[in-house]
Amino acid sequence: MHSVLKSAPTTTLIAFLIVAPAVLSAQTSLPNQIDAWVTNPDRSSLLQKLPEPVAFRNTGARGPAIVIDPAQQMQSIDGFGYALTGGSAELLVKMSRDARARILKQLFAQGENNLGVSYLRLSIGASDLNSFVFSYDDLAQGETDSGLKKFDLGQDRKDVIPVLKEILAIAPNIKILGSPWSAPAWMKTNNNVRGGALKEEHYAAYAAYLARYVQEMKKEGIVIDAITIQNEPLNSKNTPSMQWTVSQQAVFLRDHLYPAFTKAGLGTKVILFDHNADRPDYPLTLLSDPVISQFADGSGFHHYGGDMSAMSKVHTARPDKNIYFTEQMITERPGSPTINIAAAVKRMIVDTTRNWSRNVILWNLAADPNNDPHTDNGGCSMCQGAITLDKDAVSLNLAYYTIAHASKFVRPGSIRIGSTNRGDQTVGLTEDEERPGLKRMAVIENTQVLPNVAFKTPEGKIVLIVVNDTQSVSSFAVQYQGQSATIRLSPGAVGTYVW
Repeated sequence: MHSVLKSAPTTTLIAFLIVAPAVLSAQTSLPNQIDAWVTNPDRSSLLQKLPEPVAFRNTGARGPAIVIDPAQQMQSIDGFGYALTGGSAELLVKMSRDARARILKQLFAQGENNLGVSYLRLSIGASDLNSFVFSYDDLAQGETDSGLKKFDLGQDRKDVIPVLKEILAIAPNIKILGSPWSAPAWMKTNNNVRGGALKEEHYAAYAAYLARYVQEMKKEGIVIDAITIQNEPLNSKNTPSMQWTVSQQAVFLRDHLYPAFTKAGLGTKVILFDHNADRPDYPLTLLSDPVISQFADGSGFHHYGGDMSAMSKVHTARPDKNIYFTEQMITERPGSPTINIAAAVKRMIVDTTRNWSRNVILWNLAADPNNDPHTDNGGCSMCQGAITLDKDAVSLNLAYYTIAHASKFVRPGSIRIGSTNRGDQTVGLTEDEERPGLKRMAVIENTQVLPNVAFKTPEGKIVLIVVNDTQSVSSFAVQYQGQSATIRLSPGAVGTYVW
């Protein structure tokens, strides 16, 4: 289980706009410049490094202040990435070896021109973004296999596993989450891959099935860091899908999965829920069971419904458990001359991590120009990939740049730290109008501060991601350890700032 860093008590972030030179001279290790990578909505800059760094100065900066406070430490970050769906892997396998090697390096390697994607989600069996539905134990009508004698990774050996092995050669420490869309049809009440529920008589077999998946993937050299036990348990409209009530999941987790994982000696984390932010009661109900509370690592959320603040509410109720953001689709019109990067980064990076998520996974990695492949009768026909693959041709989409603004710079093990948010107060010093040289304190209500989030990396660097979600060019101040820098950001633009 991850250790959870307790946040400091809620306090006002304080900035002094004028600092005595004697204080600054004693701080010999202060940074003197900020490197910036910017994406503009007109695509004139797409995660492009600005040629001139921004200088820190010892005098006040202009604009609403974002005060960085490394003393306030929140959650550790596991990574940022995408779902490597079966459909994504199928398209990648069909590329030429050289073209596939180039795009995988660009996605998963670290370095100047690469993203450094650090987290992947896999489907356990098929998802709705596979060409067809399969499980690892498909049987003829009327047959059962409680002993899992016919269990086989099957289709994954043809696409997901080969692609994963190439990814692991580039990024051996990448974290992998597995999520099932359905149990095998023979285990279900409707004997169908879509909808239905897991028969109670097969709870033990399904627990063994999930444990077996982790074990068989390990034999392939693929470590599954965590699993959820059902993608979207309150949605039975996809093909495949399976509905699970919270009371049914509680019995399965407590009486079957916990014993199965314990017997197999698995250290794989179990993440609860894996559905929308409108139902925080679901994971909290599961965590109220003492056995599940001991067993489960945390809760996973999507944001197709509800408010992102629900994740913070779950954290408040159970600060000993982790929060994960396990799925969200964001798309754009192919060939659009503009990119809606501000809204995407605010929602998917700033709002998720400010609400305690340790990761961000977008849906999904790759699709073709027609958003294929996907299953019929319940597959997602609008699920654009972060990249579009047309044989060997690669196009980079909104989801690519959204994740890039974080994954390239906020490496696993980074810690979210304090930074001024809208509604926070800061404190400044101003000169008395009638008595020059006399300073007065001014409390500033930060209603105009831009959406942002800050991190401290394992190497000690500070990373600040800022979104200009206004309609005008915005100047803002970055204040860090008594120094200030003035930064301008175009309307609708996003900047990642590193020092």
